[in-house]
Amino acid sequence: MIRSLAGFLSTLFAFSVETASADPGRVETGPRFSIQFGAEVGDKPVDGRLLLLISTDPKEEPRFQITDDLQTQQAFGVDVEGLAPDQEVIIDQAALGYPLESLRQVGRGTYRVQALLHRYETFRRPDGHDVKMPMDRGEGQQWNKAPGNLHSTPREVMIDPDRPEPIVLTLDRVIPPIPEPPTTKYIKHEKIESELLSKFWGRPMHLGAHILLPEGFDEHPEARYPLVIFHGHHPETFGGFREIPPDPDLVPEYSERFHLEGYNKIVQEHAHEFYKEWIGPNYPRMIIIEIQHANPFYDDSYAVNSANLGPYGDAITYELIPYLEKKYRAIGSGWARFLYGGSTGGWEALAAQVFYPKEYNGCFAACPDPIDFRAYTVVNLYEDRNAYHAEGPWRQVKRPGLRDYRGHIATTLEDMNRRELVLGTKGRSGQQWDIWEAVFSPVGPDGYPKRIWDKRTGVIDPAVAAHWREHYDLSEILRRDWPKIGRDLEGKIHIYVGEADNFYLNNAVHLIEEVLDATKDPHYGGEVAYGCRDEHCWNGDPTRPIALSRLRYHQQFAPRIVERLLKTAPPDGDITSWRY
Repeated sequence: MIRSLAGFLSTLFAFSVETASADPGRVETGPRFSIQFGAEVGDKPVDGRLLLLISTDPKEEPRFQITDDLQTQQAFGVDVEGLAPDQEVIIDQAALGYPLESLRQVGRGTYRVQALLHRYETFRRPDGHDVKMPMDRGEGQQWNKAPGNLHSTPREVMIDPDRPEPIVLTLDRVIPPIPEPPTTKYIKHEKIESELLSKFWGRPMHLGAHILLPEGFDEHPEARYPLVIFHGHHPETFGGFREIPPDPDLVPEYSERFHLEGYNKIVQEHAHEFYKEWIGPNYPRMIIIEIQHANPFYDDSYAVNSANLGPYGDAITYELIPYLEKKYRAIGSGWARFLYGGSTGGWEALAAQVFYPKEYNGCFAACPDPIDFRAYTVVNLYEDRNAYHAEGPWRQVKRPGLRDYRGHIATTLEDMNRRELVLGTKGRSGQQWDIWEAVFSPVGPDGYPKRIWDKRTGVIDPAVAAHWREHYDLSEILRRDWPKIGRDLEGKIHIYVGEADNFYLNNAVHLIEEVLDATKDPHYGGEVAYGCRDEHCWNGDPTRPIALSRLRYHQQFAPRIVERLLKTAPPDGDITSWRY
C-alpha cells in the first residue's frame, strides 16, 4: 500500500517492532540498561511490559511524564515473559522508543531515569485463545498507577554513548492497592460478578457502579425513581459531587488547558454547588449512576458487545442495571432510563441508545468519540490507504492528532500510535487507539485484536475496516437500520460537539447529522449542535465557557430529562411518586 520511498523505508524499518524484546545474547554499542527485580518485591516469575523512562524534568517521577503533547518525556519498552527474580533484562538500541525511537538518539548528559514493569496475567478464554493481558486492579488501566506493578526509585544517571558497561536499575518498589471509596448518605458503591463476562474471559469478572441517591430517598420509601446513566471513564467515586465546602487550604493550580489560575478550586466549588442544588427543594429527583467497567484493555468497555472484550453491552443492560434498579427502587423500565456523557461517554451514550433502542428513553451525547468512520478523527477508513499521512504523487503530509482551538498541532497520529506501541504491543497499551481497535475489531489468529492499520506504517487493512463499518459505525448503522429501529429512536438522539474539538471529533458529527437529517417515517426528531471555536468536550451549553460547562453536565441535562420522561411515559407509568 505504501506508494513512496519514504513509506517503503518506514515499512522496512518496522518489520519486527510488534514483538521486539531484548536479546541478552546480542552485543550492542551505545547506552544500555540492565534491569531486574529482587525477591523482596516478588518471588515468582512475571509476564508483562518492561518500560524504561528517561526525564529531563525533576518535578515528578518519570512514570507520570509520558504524554501525547510537547512536554512528554522519553520511554522505551520491551515484552518480558517468565521474568524471574534477579534475572537481568537488557534494554538497548533495539528497544522501540517514544518520542525518540532509539536509545542511540539520546544525547550525552545527566537524566532522571526509572524502570517500571506492567504486570500481565494469562486469560484462558473458552474460545481457545490464551492471552496475556494487564487486568485492571482498581486504577482504571493506568500502567503508571496499577497496584502490584514494580518500579524503581527514580535517580539521576549519566548517559554516555561510549560507556562500555550497562546502567543498572533495580525494581525496588511495588505500587500499593487503591483504597475503597467512602460511602455517604447520597453516594453508594456496588459491584457484581457478571455471569456473561466471566464466561467470556474464563475467570470471574465484575461490574461496578457509583450511585448518587436523591434527596429524600430514605424519607420516601414508596417512591420509585428514574435511572440516569452518566457514561464516562473509570470513576474512583461519583465525580463532581462534593458534600463539604471547598478546601480553604487548597494550593491553587494553574490550568494550562483553560488558562485559568486556581482551576482546582473552581472544580471543588462547582462540585459543592451541585451538592447544594441536588439536596435543594427544586432539583429533579432521580438516581444517577456512573458505571465501573474497566477491563484488560482499557478503563471502560465502551458499553457494547465486542469480540475482544466480551458482551459488555448485554452485561450492563441486562445484569448490572436491573440489579441496581431492584436494590435502589428505580422504576425499572426503558421509558424511565436515560443516558448522557462526554467523549468516550458520549460515544457510549449514543451507542447504548442505538444498540438497545427500547431499553433507554434518550441520550445526550457530548463530543463523542468517532461515530462515523469516514471521519475516524482525520482518517477515512474506507477510502484512505494510510492513516498516518495523506499521499500525493510526489509527497506525503503527516496527519495531525491533537490541536488547540487555534489549530496549533501538538502531535501527529503516527506519534500517538507509537507511544501506545511502546507502552504495550498487541493492543495492550491501555490507551485510546488500542481500545477503539479492541472494541471494534474481530479477534486475530493470535487471540488479540486485528489491527485496523499497521501500528508502525499506518497502512489500513480494508477487511478490518469493513468489519468496523458493519458492526460499530453508528452513522452507517442508523442509515442502514432506520426502517427497523427508527420508531424506537424518535426524539431520543441529541449530539453536541465543539467545532474546534482537539481530536477532530466534530468531523464525524457533521457526517452523522446528514444521516439523521435524511431520516423519514419517522424523522429522528432530536438535535445536533456545535460550539463555535469550542474544544473538547463541549456539551451543548452556549451560555458558559467550556471550562465551566464541562462541570455542569448533571444540572444542564436534568430538567430536559424530566421533560422527556413526562412527555413519553406510558399510561401506567409512575410519574408521581418521585416528584416530591
